[in-house]
Amino acid sequence: MGTTALDPALFLPEPAPRDVRYTVISVDDHVVEPPHLFEGRLPVALADRAPRIVETSRGYQVWEFEGLKYSQIGVNAVAGRRPETVTMEPFRFDQMRPGCYDVDARVADMDINGVWASMNFPSQISGFCGRVFFAAEERDLGLACTRAWNDWLFEEWYSAHPTRIIPMGITYLSDPELAVAEIERNAARGFTSVTFPERPHEIGLPSLWDPHWEPIVAACAATETVISLHVGSSGLPALPAGSPAVQLSATLFGQQSLQACTEWLWSGHAVRHPNLKIAMSEGGIGWVAMLLDRLDNIVDRSGYGLGWDLRPSEVLQRNFWFCTIDDPSTIDTRHRIGVDHIMVEVDYPHGDSTWPDTQDVIEKAWGHIPADELRKMCSENAARLYRHPLPDVVLPLD
Repeated sequence: MGTTALDPALFLPEPAPRDVRYTVISVDDHVVEPPHLFEGRLPVALADRAPRIVETSRGYQVWEFEGLKYSQIGVNAVAGRRPETVTMEPFRFDQMRPGCYDVDARVADMDINGVWASMNFPSQISGFCGRVFFAAEERDLGLACTRAWNDWLFEEWYSAHPTRIIPMGITYLSDPELAVAEIERNAARGFTSVTFPERPHEIGLPSLWDPHWEPIVAACAATETVISLHVGSSGLPALPAGSPAVQLSATLFGQQSLQACTEWLWSGHAVRHPNLKIAMSEGGIGWVAMLLDRLDNIVDRSGYGLGWDLRPSEVLQRNFWFCTIDDPSTIDTRHRIGVDHIMVEVDYPHGDSTWPDTQDVIEKAWGHIPADELRKMCSENAARLYRHPLPDVVLPLD
């Protein structure tokens, strides 16, 4: 595609590199899939039906797949944009920072922001959890696209900068046998996470209590593949007619995470697989201490939570991890949650992103926290969970 100078009418001046006070691993960023992603990565018989970028009559660039169009709306790729230029209309690639879709440019943007490593969820053509492909009308085509997406992420996005990118894949969740095969294929070459819909029953998959999930979850546990659950992977919550959908759904991210986390907990998967690791993305941490209190309440007062060898709150604290942009009002609940289970997100290049000022955001919200706890939450917890290397010196120093 090549890179071009950024339009000063659309973009703010290029930011200077920020002072690095904290070693940061962001466990929730996003990649905008480049137009060439599927080229040469599908079987010849399916190549002409691969997802492709098309130009609309209004001058937009959108993905087309199985007769449907998927647009990269403005709020999904706004890093560096002047706020007044951001709309809900689809962005062209030349209206995005190259760091959205080019890994070398992404690492350069991480350097500006003082981010050591990043894990990237998919974007519009696959959905945050690969749902476009595992819901494809043609199974062989959907599976081929799933494998192609993973091959691209491994070959182009991860392998170019293996110390800077945490490899997370997608899988073909409509078929347990195929899902397991792809999880195992990715794990064998170094993938440490897979993204699932946080509430699968909302998008036509069986509920978490269905036997459909047992071999898939077992494969994740056996391969130490972290299940990453991103808010919105299963769509927006049910909203009242006439309500402002963007504002309301964005405000409810914490509530969506609470509901999804509670369902995954009570599914019992983490009880049957004690080494299973589940990470909640983009829901913050403000609701976690409340959930722990409630879980203890229904054991100690009503008895509703009895039946497991461990208390439900103990399972939550053992098997679940949580990420936050800053949570300035609730970061001081970290000891109730477990300092070892909290991680940082930057959310590049989305509208919520703290790029390029993540270092300042952490300093402002967390500057009062001891250095050893900051190291855990900013990078060490993520490095341990995703088995990712840290630099020789981890900041802040004591």
